[in-house]
Amino acid sequence: MGMSKRNQLREIMIQAWTFVKRNGFTLAEALKCAWCNYKVRTAMISRIVKFYFLKIDGTTREAYGTLRSDIVPPTGDSDRKKNDSVQVFFDTEKEAWRCFKRANLLRMA
Repeated sequence: MGMSKRNQLREIMIQAWTFVKRNGFTLAEALKCAWCNYKVRTAMISRIVKFYFLKIDGTTREAYGTLRSDIVPPTGDSDRKKNDSVQVFFDTEKEAWRCFKRANLLRMA
């Protein structure tokens, strides 16, 4: 097993245990959500992805997002602290930066 694959699996397991501790997921639910987050994030790097997540008010949101560098607008250097519990993406419909809680990701279409 290559080192990059090992690091990917390590990242997924750390994310899953975070879901178990912070959100009260079972390990099976946490692993499913962590894998879905990993797949969405890696797919957004190369293309526009359609995915669904729960908003804070409980409604389901359909989003088309990307992280492709040729599509997203340039961002300035920021001194903001990184938040590992949310995923930031560029919404191609609204043409603005958005985010969602990683624990609220439902599925990727």
